[in-house]
Amino acid sequence: MDLYEVGQIINTHGINGEVKVKVITDFPDQRFQAGQHLRLQAEPEQELTVTAGRPFKQFWLVKFAEIADLDQAKKLQGQMLMVAASDQQALPTGSYYYHQIIGCQAYDAETGKLIGKVTDIEAPGANDIWQITKPNGAAFWLPYIPACVKKVDPDQKRVLIKVMEGLD
Repeated sequence: MDLYEVGQIINTHGINGEVKVKVITDFPDQRFQAGQHLRLQAEPEQELTVTAGRPFKQFWLVKFAEIADLDQAKKLQGQMLMVAASDQQALPTGSYYYHQIIGCQAYDAETGKLIGKVTDIEAPGANDIWQITKPNGAAFWLPYIPACVKKVDPDQKRVLIKVMEGLD
C-alpha cells in the first residue's frame, strides 16, 4: 500500500497524550479532524484514530484515541504520520501533492540546463518554498510563485524554473 506523509510528530503537549505535529499537508483541517485514521511510518505500522485536532502557532495539536498519556506520546516523537493513497482527494489543476514534486529534476526554463533536484518543500507563509539541491550538494530555496516556477510535470518528474538573481 502506498503511504504519503501528512505530518511529523515533533513533541508532546500536556500530560494527556496530545502531540505537536509539524504539518506536511495542505489539508490539515481534514487530516487532523476527529474520526480520521492516520498511520505511523514506524515498523510495525500502527493505525491511529484522531479524537481532536486544532491549530497551534505554526503546528497542530492532535490527540489520538490510542494514546492515553504523556509516556505513550513520548514514544511517538519524530515519527511520520501517513495516509493511504486511497485517502487522498483529487486536486485542482495546477496543484500538486508534495510527493509529486519532491524528487523532480529542476531545469532552467530558458536554457534547459539541469539545475538540480527538488529535495524538500516547506510552507512557512503565503507560498510554499522548494529546496533545490544542485549536483554539487549545495542547496537553495525557491518560492513556488509563477515568476519562479514556470512548468510542473509530475508525470515526467520534471520542473522548469527561473532562478531569480540572488536566490542561489
